[in-house]
This record gives sequence, structure tokens and C-alpha cells, in this order.
Amino acid sequence: MPAIPNYALSIKQPWATLLVSGIKKIEIRLWPTTIRGPVFIHAAKIPDPRPEGWEYLTPELKLISELGGQLMGMAVLEECREYRTASEFTRDQHLHRNDPSWFQPPQMHGFVFRDPISIRPIRVPGNVRFFTVDLFREQA
Repeated sequence: MPAIPNYALSIKQPWATLLVSGIKKIEIRLWPTTIRGPVFIHAAKIPDPRPEGWEYLTPELKLISELGGQLMGMAVLEECREYRTASEFTRDQHLHRNDPSWFQPPQMHGFVFRDPISIRPIRVPGNVRFFTVDLFREQA
């Protein structure tokens, strides 16, 4: 059994589902992180309305992508990559699944995840940055 994470990261759907299913391996942010190790993946309440991510969903994953406002999986955060140019960002497109036009200078950061797993959904409030979750309190 994997270690219980200390942190969670809220990600809009369908990106949270794509990460937990292993289709997406890098989450893009404007800020870096020094956090490493197991992290809960939290599906944000508000989904991403842009069509790009939704195109990657299989029919089975479309059902899972309806989850919002809850922890839905976990993965190991092993690296934070820095993208200083659009070409660096585009080079990893097959891992983060974002359109090259999403790149925003002067730099972006890619949180590299491995070993994703699904968990029974647990409703908790999210946050824009990493946040801690007290599962015992949340379950009560």
C-alpha cells in the first residue's frame, strides 16, 4: 500500500482524470514547487471548458471526469521541470497534453508525476496551490 500523502493538488477536470489514469504525466503551473513524493490528486469543482483535454477521454474516463470537489487519486511527484521557451514546452507536449499556445513567458513549470492510482472519492475543499488534508477529520 502506498504512503498516505501529506499534500493534495487541485486540478481542473478533465486534467485530473487524465493524470490519475496515466494519460497525462506532467501538470503545468506558472510557479515551481519543492514538494516531492506522494500527492493526492483533487478534482476541482469547476471544470476546464476548453475542448483540448476532453478529447483525450475514453467513454469510461468520461464518467470519472464528472467528479469535482473531491480527492480522486494519488501519484508520486518526482520532479519539477522548468520551461523557459516555447520549444522546451512543446518538447514535452506528449506528457502534459497542453497545446503549445498555452506557453506563457518568461517561464512555466511542469510537475512530473509517476505511479498514479485511483482512490475512492473523498469530498474536500480544494485550493489553487498545494494544500494539506486531514483525512480523519474529512471522513467524520
